[in-house]
Amino acid sequence: MQTDPVLVESLVVFSIVLCVHTAVWNQLSWCCIALAVQAFYVQLKWDRLLRTGAAVFQFRPSANSGVLPASMVLPLLGLALRGRCVAVGNVYFERFAMVITVTGMMLALFLSLIALGITRPVPTNTCVIAGIAGSAILYTVKQMLTVSEVIEVLEVLLIFVYLSLILLYLLPRCFTPGEALLVLGGVSFIINQLIKRSLASAANANADPLHFFLPVAVVGCVLLGVFFAVLFLFMESETWAASVFFHLMTAVLGLGLLVPWLSLLTQHHPVAWIFHFMTLSNTRLWLLAYWSFLALVAVVVVLRQNGRRSGTSKKQQVSTVVRKYFHLLVVLTFVPGLVLDRPLLHLAAVVCLAAFLFLELVRFFRIRPLGAPLRRLLTLFLDERDSGPLILTHIYLLLGVSLPVWLSPGPCTPKGGLGGAGGLVPYAGVLAVGVGDTVASVFGSTVGEIRWPGTKKTFEGTATSVFAQVIAVVIFLIADGSINLNASYSWVVGSVAMVAMLEAYTSQIDNLLLPLYLYVLLLL
Repeated sequence: MQTDPVLVESLVVFSIVLCVHTAVWNQLSWCCIALAVQAFYVQLKWDRLLRTGAAVFQFRPSANSGVLPASMVLPLLGLALRGRCVAVGNVYFERFAMVITVTGMMLALFLSLIALGITRPVPTNTCVIAGIAGSAILYTVKQMLTVSEVIEVLEVLLIFVYLSLILLYLLPRCFTPGEALLVLGGVSFIINQLIKRSLASAANANADPLHFFLPVAVVGCVLLGVFFAVLFLFMESETWAASVFFHLMTAVLGLGLLVPWLSLLTQHHPVAWIFHFMTLSNTRLWLLAYWSFLALVAVVVVLRQNGRRSGTSKKQQVSTVVRKYFHLLVVLTFVPGLVLDRPLLHLAAVVCLAAFLFLELVRFFRIRPLGAPLRRLLTLFLDERDSGPLILTHIYLLLGVSLPVWLSPGPCTPKGGLGGAGGLVPYAGVLAVGVGDTVASVFGSTVGEIRWPGTKKTFEGTATSVFAQVIAVVIFLIADGSINLNASYSWVVGSVAMVAMLEAYTSQIDNLLLPLYLYVLLLL
């Protein structure tokens, strides 16, 4: 009998949900179980809509909807963070973590409502299951949240609706429903938090300026992309006049809006603050020089691989092994930063993300002089997941390894850092994507013979992935004195194994999904 990979993927996600529920054990964790059950049934309806072409928007082909794994990320993340905040007695961020959990649940329920509303004939049984789960969640939320917190959740939901309508129309085939939920839901939450912080700028006096660069960079790129996507519907984007206007508007947005916005939030001039921040120690200067060298190596790899293409092979793509060179470069970039200077790595990752997003806009709109060369150079590295007008794989790779760094250390970190498996939390992206996914792909494609039922992934790839991540953990223990696993070795191995199984069976963007699930498990 043929094994359905979606069912195995769902089983792995349910296992992770139960692990979080066992560790946290409160009303919201029970709600997460109810959410997972209804998301599983709704996912089947979304998959049918995608197969029949009845979905409202054009989603990424050759993948299932991914509703269940995406629906659980934000709620589980909020639950794990709330558990840490309760342990240290931080009431404010305990409430904030609760808002994260409820926001994730409401976004998932909204996506479920859309699927049930457009499915014909109406799936009565699924509607009943979703209705019972949704009612239980809403009743619990009503008992636990204040009015202001409910309003905050509704604000995020409203931003998500408008953002989804705009971006899913402008960017067909770039996301699955689950990926859209995860990415656009996260962006909506960031936008809402940035607006909230901007309106209460006086309360930011004691906040770390470092934490404001990411939301401002994300909002700036979203504003720039949406503005020009709408504008270029009515005018040609490949002319020099349009390109000059693009660069001028980028400068106006950066210097006229983002820099003053950062100044308001951080109480410092951002350019002067960044220069002072980067030159605080010789270690930071050496790290910057080292990262610049690795960036040059990445450019050389791209140019060299393109130079190898003959005139008759212009459309050929590089092998999986060659694409994993960039995963290796990510490991070489992030590990020294994690060991030596995490705040600098935090800022450098934000700058790199902003640069990636800007260059992707330049490539997408064919802005001169770099638009056409970028299209030609990056085409070689496309895979089946880059089926839309945007090339997102490299951006997801950066996000996957950066998100654990940006989320750590959280405000609920005890003095001396997180003990046990929590000490590995900032390394979650490097472990899951930089080491695990890379080793699984390379070994699976070269020596793998025993395939997991229903997938192209191999048992050898998954096994070597787990082994390589365990070896990497040992290396991190030696290199980073702040990590002390105590008696958490078995939990680390179990967490790595569960995420490796998710990698073997998911058809979603694993660069983004795997680090977040490993982050949640290590945080427990």
